[in-house]
Amino acid sequence: MTDRKKSAGKSGGEGIFKGLADLLEKLSDLAEKGEELSRIGEIPLRSQDKGLKGVFGFSVKVGIGGEGVKVEPFGNVTRDKTTGKAVVDEIREPLVDVFEEEDHVLIIAEMPGIEAEDVKFNLKDDILSFSAQRGDKQYRKEVLLPGGKFHRDKVTISCKHGIVEMKCLKSQ
Repeated sequence: MTDRKKSAGKSGGEGIFKGLADLLEKLSDLAEKGEELSRIGEIPLRSQDKGLKGVFGFSVKVGIGGEGVKVEPFGNVTRDKTTGKAVVDEIREPLVDVFEEEDHVLIIAEMPGIEAEDVKFNLKDDILSFSAQRGDKQYRKEVLLPGGKFHRDKVTISCKHGIVEMKCLKSQ
């Protein structure tokens, strides 16, 4: 068994603190190299929660040359604004990467269990909202597109093994 698996199984906060220390070490390495870090985990829930699984993860991207650090959460666990407690939603927020190219913007979303025909989207100016559902898998995300205006009829969607690619051509 690896050290990571051993530390995750420890009782109390010992495993969490080890995980945070590892995360801080990785973040300092990323700051030097300008790379990306992503982590995901599942939260077991009680039986009265309708069989839902809580999934929470985050992606940390560090730009080269001091572009800054961007932390983006994903999953279906959110914090209730009134109680402050964790809430599990049936709809997951997928992990998304956005790449600006010369004539288009490429959005890559990780949505396991989804096919291209399952994806529905709405494009208004530079805001792309998309959702997908197949069986008990449901996803939804809103993305601000960089670099100008886009036309709804110039968006193409493809999918392979749950990796959805949306290509939005820029308006001339």
